[in-house]
Amino acid sequence: MKNVLLLTDFSQNSVNAIHYALNLFEEDRCTFFILHVQKSTSYTTDDLMLAGNESVYDSIVKGVENQLDDLVFALKKKINNKNFKYETIVDYDVLTDAIKQVKTSKNIDVVVMGNNGVSGAKEVIFGSNTLNVIRKVDCNVLVIPEDFQYKKPSEVLLPLDSIDSMSGKAFTNILKFVKTYSNTLHVLRVNENGSIPDTQTNDLEHMEYFSKDFPGTYHVINNVPMHYAVSSYIQTNAIDLTILIEQKELLFERFFMGSTTTKIGNNLEVPLLVFHSK
Repeated sequence: MKNVLLLTDFSQNSVNAIHYALNLFEEDRCTFFILHVQKSTSYTTDDLMLAGNESVYDSIVKGVENQLDDLVFALKKKINNKNFKYETIVDYDVLTDAIKQVKTSKNIDVVVMGNNGVSGAKEVIFGSNTLNVIRKVDCNVLVIPEDFQYKKPSEVLLPLDSIDSMSGKAFTNILKFVKTYSNTLHVLRVNENGSIPDTQTNDLEHMEYFSKDFPGTYHVINNVPMHYAVSSYIQTNAIDLTILIEQKELLFERFFMGSTTTKIGNNLEVPLLVFHSK
């Protein structure tokens, strides 16, 4: 049984990400926990005044729960899968804190969220908060670009930082994912500061081992920034999904921060799946 946490703000972007997850895991037995997080600052005096004799729960929380029930009904109508179960959750907390609580209590395997870039100075759940979820929540995270239509992730790209290793728990989980859901793994070793002795030899040994189960390609790029290498590879190859290993904050600074990294961070070209190394 796979436990999947789906984040929604009821926008088309979030619903599209949910549809992607339902298609991706169609062959699995899954429980989908659909979480809506609403900031307490979204309450207004008018909300409370309109409640009248009703409790705050009835006037605010119940309304959100009804929206979640309607969403589940629509999902079941669109994708009738007997292997799927749904549970809805409403929380009024900081986004990352709410996700952490659900992750622990429900034993979540992966968090799925939409991404539509930065919305100016005001952060939104499916914009700049994407980075916060990846950094602060110790769980695998699948991020779906805005308006991205589901396509089987046949061709998967795994960019490796100079300190990333093709071993360990994260890499093992990546191989399991590719073997289950994909066809080919493209490994891109990016050494921004020049080649590193013995790295390529070790990588090729690992490639030879896992390529017995499915096809794989291996490329080394030296003296090129990570974000340029990844963006160029995606544009010149039929990549359906990018996978990253979360090792350290600096890696994500290069992917998500700064004007030269917007294509990979704020404007994802293909879905991004982040595996945590711990």
